[in-house]
Parts: sequence; structure tokens; C-alpha cells
Amino acid sequence: MRRKSTGRTATTPKSPLFQSPMFNLTTLAILGGVFVLGIGIGIAFSSTATFTPSNVASREFIDTKAPNPETCVQFGASAMVMDTRLFVTLNPFNVYVSQPTMRPGCVLRTNNWAILEQRKLVTNEQVRECKNRLNTFGYTGDLGEKPDINCIYQNDAAKNFFVNEPGAVAPSIETERF
Repeated sequence: MRRKSTGRTATTPKSPLFQSPMFNLTTLAILGGVFVLGIGIGIAFSSTATFTPSNVASREFIDTKAPNPETCVQFGASAMVMDTRLFVTLNPFNVYVSQPTMRPGCVLRTNNWAILEQRKLVTNEQVRECKNRLNTFGYTGDLGEKPDINCIYQNDAAKNFFVNEPGAVAPSIETERF
């Protein structure tokens, strides 16, 4: 008497490598960890300060390149100064922008203007005009030589979109008023 075929085919046993589903999850977890670690190491290598003009990647680099770095950091904040010119023609109406130049600079806090007054780099009239408009002074160049000093306005309308948290309810509070 012969048995009837049930339509099932014989299966070969799986190799021990793929037999355990836990091993597959472990392998994926290890590969995922290596992937994340690789990304982290890559970011660390690419974002370190190299102290070359082609890669300005940190506040420390800007602080060291500021004019009179010790004075600037102690009495104000180092800055990147961009000089550019705009040309507007009326007939025909067009706007032209010159190539900007970048220089290291410094912004002084309002309570530290005496540094400029003591060195006779600004007059009492310049200080009075700047104070009346609730502005402060910024400069480029060495204070011991002939620096380029301007009365500058802090623009509170300019937002740092790198700091704004998505979904934040209240706007950030400005704490660094110069």
C-alpha cells in the first residue's frame, strides 16, 4: 500500500547562521551602532577648528583673530565684519552689490567705552551721539594703531535661526545686550 502525496515538499533545514532570529537582530544592532559611530566620528573630524582662514569653524578661532583679542574678549565680543557697498540706479531701476570683504572686528559693551576715550580714539561728541541713539562702538584694526571705529546699532530683529527650537512657544529672551 502506497501513501498518497500530500502536496508538501521536503524542506531542507536552514543553516545555523540564519536559524536564530536573535542573531539577525543583534547583527543589525551592531551594524547600526557602527554606522552611528562612524557618523559621529566624521562630524567630530569635520567640525574641529583648524585655525586656517579657509575653515572658520569655532568661536575660539574668531576670538584669536580679533583685533586686540584680550581686550576684545574682556570688554566686548569678537566679531566678523563684512564690508560691502550697494549701488542703486534709478533710470533704469537696478541694485548692484559689490563683493564683500571679511575682516576680524570687535564690538564693545556700552559700559566699556572708556577704553576708546582714554586712548583718545573717539571724541566726547561721538560718544554722546552714539549713546543718544542707544548704540555701541565696534572697530576693526589694532587699537594701538589707527583703528576703524564706528557707532553701530544692535539689530534685535535679526534672529539666529540656528538657535530657535522648533515647536517653542515663547520667543527666546535676549541676554547679551551690548
